[in-house]
Order: sequence, then structure tokens, then C-alpha cells
Amino acid sequence: VQLQASGGGLVQSGDSLRLACVLSARTISVIGMGWFRQAPGKDREFVGSVSNYGVRTYADSVKGRFTISRDNANDAVNLQMNSLKPEDTAVYFCASSSQLCLGSGCYDDLDEFDYWGQGTLVTVSS
Repeated sequence: VQLQASGGGLVQSGDSLRLACVLSARTISVIGMGWFRQAPGKDREFVGSVSNYGVRTYADSVKGRFTISRDNANDAVNLQMNSLKPEDTAVYFCASSSQLCLGSGCYDDLDEFDYWGQGTLVTVSS
């Protein structure tokens, strides 16, 4: 399984950006897909995820500003980021999970994901 993330760049505070992630060479079922981010000197943190059943989960820090969408036909997941803030500056990683998780609280932890993309840098200037 390979994931290719794209769409990062340098924007100003308040701007929008759309990240895309395409999965290829799939050999296993993909149930959850998500986005994480890692700022300089910090741990990788959860941003948002979407299950195969359309259940979306977001980190509190991005709720109301970020929207995750999934294109199952093309094995892709997108992250629409609006009202960006300087604290959103990070390398954003997409990931896929083959683990089945039903109900709430799914696909919001690094350990639930099997494969990771290479990351795309988002820089938000003030």
C-alpha cells in the first residue's frame, strides 16, 4: 500500500488549503483513512479521519474549520482546511487503516493506522 499526499504550501492566516491523498498498490482492505500532523519539535497528532462507513472524526482544534472527505471509488481522501491559523503549521500525513472499528472514538490514534504517506508541508503565516 502506498499513499501519496499533496496540496501543501505557504498561505496566510485565514486562508484555505485543500490536501489530497491517493492510495495505490492496495493489497488489503482499507477501512479507515485519516490525517495527522506534526509541527516542529512536537509529536504527531490526530487531525481527522473518515471510516468506510462515512463516520467522520475530528480533533477539537480543527472542528468547524477542517472537513475530511473520502472518495472510495478512487481510494482517495481529502482535507479541506479553512480559516487557517499559524498554529496549523505542520507536516500533514495521510494514513490508512485496515482495522475494523465501529462506533465512536475510532481512527483517532496513530496505532490504528497501518500505512502512512510521506507528508506534505503546510505553512501558515500570520
